Formats: sequence, structure tokens, C-alpha cells
Amino acid sequence: MGMECSELNALCEKVIGASFAVSNSLGAGFLEKVYERALLTELRLAGIRVVAQAPFPVMYREEVVGEYFADLLVEGSLIVELECTERLGAEHLAKCLNYLKASGLRLCLLVNFYRTRVELKRVVVGY
Repeated sequence: MGMECSELNALCEKVIGASFAVSNSLGAGFLEKVYERALLTELRLAGIRVVAQAPFPVMYREEVVGEYFADLLVEGSLIVELECTERLGAEHLAKCLNYLKASGLRLCLLVNFYRTRVELKRVVVGY
């Protein structure tokens, strides 16, 4: 499962560009779901394969004990977690790490649309 590091970084840059396009167009103040749908549209229009609310099983001792739903899964390799919060905190990073653990993927892009300028953080495991 996965892309080379350089491919993943290039994909991440495209998602960042799309996030800025959405932020510049919509501005601040909408609900998270609005930004999710707008980013989904922006990525699809750019020819990028993206799935909203992508499910990942949570395993414990080879049993499925729960399920996480990532906001966006891009090209099957990059998780995008959207927030609309005044401040990104440890709980948001923990959520990204849990998505990565559940999915076996290596990179999650955390995007916060709360302010007029979008805030971004890369959360990486396994490099």
C-alpha cells in the first residue's frame, strides 16, 4: 500500500493548493462539512481520486473493535483530516495518528479552515 515518498509529497502539495483555493473562495465561518464537500469537489475537478468518510477498521488482537472514518482519503494513500477550530491541539494530532495507525498509511494532512488563512500540519509516521 502506498506511494514513494516523493509521490506522496507531490500529492500532498496538490491537496494543500486545493485547500488554499477552497479557503480563498469560501473564506472563514462555514461548518466543517461545507469545507469537506468543497475540497472534495476541488480535488475531483483536478482529476485526483478522493473518497469522503473513508472507513478504516480498528483492530485489537485480530478482532475488529471499531471503525474510524477519515474525512478524505486521497489516491488511496493520503488521509486529509479537516477541522474548523480556533486552535489545533494535541487531540487533533492524536486523531490523525489514530487514523494512520488504523489505516497503515504514513501521512495525514491536518487542515484547519477556521481562520481566513488556512492552517496546515503534516502528521507523518514510519519515515
